[in-house]
Amino acid sequence: MLSSSPSTARWSRLALFACALALPFFAARPAAAITSAVPPAPAVEAKSWILMDQATGRRLAGQNEDLRVEPASVTKVMTAYVAFRALAEGRLRLQEPITISEKAWRAEGSRTFLQVGDKVPAEVLLQGMIVQSGNDAAIALAERLAGSEDVFAQLMTQQAKALGMKNSSFANATGLPDPALYTTARDIAILARALIREFPQYYRWYSQKEFVWNNIRQGNRNGLLYQDPTVDGIKTGHTDSAGYCLVSSAERNGTRMISAVFGTESPKIREQASAGILNYGFAFYETVTLRKAGEMVLQPRVYKGTEQYVSIAPQGNVAVTVVRGGAAKLRVSTNLSEPLVAPLKAGQQVGELRVQDGDAVIRRIPLIVSKDLPAGGVWARVRDTAAMWMR
Repeated sequence: MLSSSPSTARWSRLALFACALALPFFAARPAAAITSAVPPAPAVEAKSWILMDQATGRRLAGQNEDLRVEPASVTKVMTAYVAFRALAEGRLRLQEPITISEKAWRAEGSRTFLQVGDKVPAEVLLQGMIVQSGNDAAIALAERLAGSEDVFAQLMTQQAKALGMKNSSFANATGLPDPALYTTARDIAILARALIREFPQYYRWYSQKEFVWNNIRQGNRNGLLYQDPTVDGIKTGHTDSAGYCLVSSAERNGTRMISAVFGTESPKIREQASAGILNYGFAFYETVTLRKAGEMVLQPRVYKGTEQYVSIAPQGNVAVTVVRGGAAKLRVSTNLSEPLVAPLKAGQQVGELRVQDGDAVIRRIPLIVSKDLPAGGVWARVRDTAAMWMR
């Protein structure tokens, strides 16, 4: 039988006591590390891809997203965007009949099966291009809006520059191969984000699963629409040289993500890649609204006005996408162009609201005056002139 001395027993008890004190500290550390870390995005079998947050345009993940690629029929997202702007500006009407030219009728590739000489409403052409990827519909729209497809392509490139698509050039309205037709995954995500934000009334067509024209029923080629009810767009593309491409968007619990995948080897791979990217985004990121558009955030002093104070609000919703559970770390600050002097107009920008994640500013929103504030009378102007001197 073994025995221990009183001294040995005392040291054993002290060691056990020290371990008991240290155990909670060491046990807590791995849990904190697990909850705060975001693992790398899944591997994607594509030439290039990106995951972008709709609310802010923040790149959440990607690979070779600035690599020049052929867009194939993803080009038609820009064709539609230019057409939507024409509708918004009154230069095109949905029910306007558009005559189908021989060039449109002879279009190669996917078709809406338009007939030469027919007068087809612009709304039909848009749905034929969006749902069926009809090259004939895309050319007919381009000819109506710019006189020729070549001139329309110039409008597309100009619009790309205006949107901040720095590495894109368009040579046609269809996406058929051309040395002057190229883009990047990042640029296409920027375009998709603009289209969703600016034209929600037309974006609904991108979730339409089929369209019938000339008694011919054709389904939407975006397979994710049939697999995931949260996916509501946006466009497929394929040529031999471009491979299989897909720009997708989905919304879950108020968070919208955009993925753009280029150069996969099959439709199945582009769908699996897109689904994996979107699922990754929703698993680890969330969109939170810190302030709502029009919500008063400041009520600063105004000089020389009929009132001495005015309500200041953000121009739009202050929504940001952050790592899940990370909203508590965000800081909101404001910067006003002071002093504020009447008259002030409702909607006039007088400052900026900033959202910071650590040292990085991740969102900037203009601060605007909530209502008109006219100039005051003589006494108010004299009084406040003196007050401004003493500031």
